[in-house]
Amino acid sequence: MANTAIAAPNHEAWTARLKDVGFWAEWAALVGLIVLVIVFQALNPTFLSAGNIASMLVAAAILIILSVGQTFVIATAGIDLSIASAMTLGAVAFGQAYAMGWGLSLSCLAAIVASGLVGVINGVIIARGKITDFIVTLGTLSAASGLALILSEGKPVTIIDAALLGLSTGGIGIFGWSFVIAAVVAVLGHVLLFHTRFGTHVLATGGAAESATAMGISTQRVKIAVYTISGVLAGLGAILLVARIGAAEPAANTSFLLNSVAAVVLGGVSLFGGRGSIIGPVIGALLLIALVNGLTLLGVSQFYQPLAVGIVVVLAALLTRFQR
Repeated sequence: MANTAIAAPNHEAWTARLKDVGFWAEWAALVGLIVLVIVFQALNPTFLSAGNIASMLVAAAILIILSVGQTFVIATAGIDLSIASAMTLGAVAFGQAYAMGWGLSLSCLAAIVASGLVGVINGVIIARGKITDFIVTLGTLSAASGLALILSEGKPVTIIDAALLGLSTGGIGIFGWSFVIAAVVAVLGHVLLFHTRFGTHVLATGGAAESATAMGISTQRVKIAVYTISGVLAGLGAILLVARIGAAEPAANTSFLLNSVAAVVLGGVSLFGGRGSIIGPVIGALLLIALVNGLTLLGVSQFYQPLAVGIVVVLAALLTRFQR
């Protein structure tokens, strides 16, 4: 009897939590991913085949890396609209350096420096110039895209390198090297955001900038740092992109921008700052890739895929209103 009496309140507590919209809002990305996996597997048994899982993880790698960078920015109540263009500029810098005979290592460094500079410029103008992040990153989105076209003269640079080929095709089991790199970035991002003083400053800056300043936190330095992180990770994404397609393309892919923000929203990160997560956006990125992959396997036209992604993101944004 005693055991039953003790267990009853616990059962009632869990029942109450399951009825709480806030509970589902916090776990929206994970629940959505599980539902998608069940539905797509039922409709097409090849969805969970080893080959398809490996393909999805490789496809998700770049988005995961960009989402981690976007998370740091959004945690400060900002947004980086230039992240996809910064990645394109990094890819072009990689291609130009490689074409000039710099070698793989220096070419990778060129990509990270080029993209990182976009982040530094964003951070300095936003923090020191006190101009809204939306306007600044919208401007650098266009500027980085234009610079990429100027440097490349609008021509892609084909890159044939054994190491890059191994990066795009090799791996451990179903985990390709690009996904392994993305996982390492996510782990490091989680440690930086939740287990360091810098991470505390990031969340404090997004939660209440004036209070953070009063406590001695340099919110300007924090903002410069998070945009730099976003730029550097865009450079890393550029390297993986070049390895994946075998060329440095000067044309920006805006879907990376939209999906990086979408993954962060799906992951439960507050767009108003002060609340962050790394695991959530990673799951959000996997959900978006799984959605597109599943629809492709079912033969759904590519015209409908952005519509499906948009609906999922809007629903996730509505759920964030109920987060505790």
